[in-house]
Amino acid sequence: MYDPTRMAPANSEPNDEGYLALVLSGGGARAAYQVGALDGIAQRAGAGLHFPIVTGVSAGAINAACLASSATLGSAVSVLQQAWLGMSVNSVFQTGAFSLLLSVLKWGAMMFTAGRTPGFDVRGILDTRPLRRTLSRYIETANIENNLASGRLRALGLSTTSYSTGKTVTFIGSAEDLASWKRADRMSVRSAITVDHVLASSALPLVFPAIAIGDQYFGDGSVRQTAPLAPAIHMGAARLLVLAIRYGRRGEENVDNRISGYPPAAQVLGMLMNSVFLDAVDADVERAERVNRSLALLPGGRAHPEGLRPLTLVVLRPSKDLGMLAADLGHHLPGALRHIFRGLGSSGLQSQDLLSYLLFESPYIERLIELGRADALAQWDSIAPLLDTARELA
Repeated sequence: MYDPTRMAPANSEPNDEGYLALVLSGGGARAAYQVGALDGIAQRAGAGLHFPIVTGVSAGAINAACLASSATLGSAVSVLQQAWLGMSVNSVFQTGAFSLLLSVLKWGAMMFTAGRTPGFDVRGILDTRPLRRTLSRYIETANIENNLASGRLRALGLSTTSYSTGKTVTFIGSAEDLASWKRADRMSVRSAITVDHVLASSALPLVFPAIAIGDQYFGDGSVRQTAPLAPAIHMGAARLLVLAIRYGRRGEENVDNRISGYPPAAQVLGMLMNSVFLDAVDADVERAERVNRSLALLPGGRAHPEGLRPLTLVVLRPSKDLGMLAADLGHHLPGALRHIFRGLGSSGLQSQDLLSYLLFESPYIERLIELGRADALAQWDSIAPLLDTARELA
């Protein structure tokens, strides 16, 4: 069960409700949905709103770092929209036919020579040097330290997976002496946040190269993260706004991706990506809501014997299937990638889940931002009480 009291650092709350936290899940290109949602929130709450605690994982770590390096939500949204709308697949990884072919040859050489590759290292399938350049333009890491020092930001947490230990490691930037945590499968490490931490959090295993931080290598934090809400709670949050990227389908709206014959690789890979990026958030939210219901059964004024206390939790989800939104946009991919997707059998699928994670192209990004904005405005009555904007304004 969740134990927010034991997880939260001592004397971490300014009042009975605790700090407000923004939790940003991962999901490749789908994370652009979060930018639209934040824009909708800024429109209604005011551009001066800020979140004292921000956590992110995978592509959500990109958004989290940008928020933490900005003075207000409004300025962060402006930078994020510029970054995402100016993005393309080519600004995330090398997509030229020669680059992709060279990667395939390197991996082939590694396997056929039993790992004794002649004169070169074999790392990720894709070369993400363009992403490093893109992030360096939009994330001002010095501003993160300034916001922490001024108290505008209490803590930033970016989650990664350690290839040395297999643990989820959340790197914490904070000017305060927050209590660290260590559990069976997750732990925290205090650190000045850099672009390397953002890259590590979003480095999907095998596909993107692992990132060295200190004497260890780290990859995408979504891979083994079983408790996505926990970092924010550890840092003192009791009110959480979670921006998820899974469409909350009703039963009659399930997309039927059945095709005749054996399932194509694109469908299988899409399901694997969903399990990495979506399942843990849903499971953790369910767990938190179950604890809240259990605590509500206690007689009035009586504390839980183990010190459990409820969370105030709002989850904003897409009102449309993000795979369906990408279904007619595959032609925007660079030629070499289009060829690969056709080879994986994507053309027969209604919901293009695999494509939706990699389609870093403006036509799809625009759809995601527009949907996120509309969803935030439509659900404002649920979001507003959580923010309690008078307390969060800088």
